[in-house]
Amino acid sequence: MVTGPVGVENLGAADDGKGEFVRVIVADTQAIFRAGLRKIFALEDDIRVVGQAETLQQTQSAVNKFSADVLIFESALTPNPVEAVIELLRTHPSLKMVVVTPGSDEELTLELFRRGVHGIVSREVEPELLVDCLRKVVAGEPWLDGQGIRWVLEAYRSQHNRGAGSRPKVQLTPKESLIVSCVTQGMKNKEIALRVGTTEQVVKNYLRKVYDKLGVADRLELALYCLNHHVVDNTKVPPLPASAANGAAASAAAAGASGSGNGLATSVLPTDTPEKLS
Repeated sequence: MVTGPVGVENLGAADDGKGEFVRVIVADTQAIFRAGLRKIFALEDDIRVVGQAETLQQTQSAVNKFSADVLIFESALTPNPVEAVIELLRTHPSLKMVVVTPGSDEELTLELFRRGVHGIVSREVEPELLVDCLRKVVAGEPWLDGQGIRWVLEAYRSQHNRGAGSRPKVQLTPKESLIVSCVTQGMKNKEIALRVGTTEQVVKNYLRKVYDKLGVADRLELALYCLNHHVVDNTKVPPLPASAANGAAASAAAAGASGSGNGLATSVLPTDTPEKLS
């Protein structure tokens, strides 16, 4: 097990500062996969693996510690690969990122590509294609397989065919509609999560996607947009689960009793403190 980002090769004088080598960091959860990539790249005169990592934290340390041209990043390193990509590219804008995915995923492919990933490959990619991918990416060209290219082209055509001069009419998924409907009624993420049957983090992830879809910046803009465009008019907000409702009632009763005992009026209304999305 790797305990920290590990340097694999020291280019030293061989590089001569002329950028003759493609310097690569391999970030993957499986040691056998990392070792396999090192063997593949060792056969190439122009590619050197300079570091490796097996967790997101190690990856962040590796890109800070080692000078690299390309980061090969396994999407399974984190539950939120898109967020990790955004942060890594924000702190290292010159770094080229090639994301390794477990299989075909249209939504993930489009989101990663839109967020600045330079290449996306399947875990079953042929060694020769992966080598070609690195060289193309370093040369400034994007890399996708045939299916990924079709997805990107279709997304572009769909966007292009929308009415010009008007805000694009988007279609929300059923779960997105439920969450947005709760937002328009002033609910916080915690209550939304209880009603929809998920976690607060998942609610945040959905909201980020909806913000991007609708072109809004925050909850207020989202609520106004949805109300003006009747986006969730026919969406019914699910009730609180019985256990959650009983817990809220008990908390309110306890707060009232405490206030009465002290001769003070205790409000159980939510505060107006704004809630951060992330």
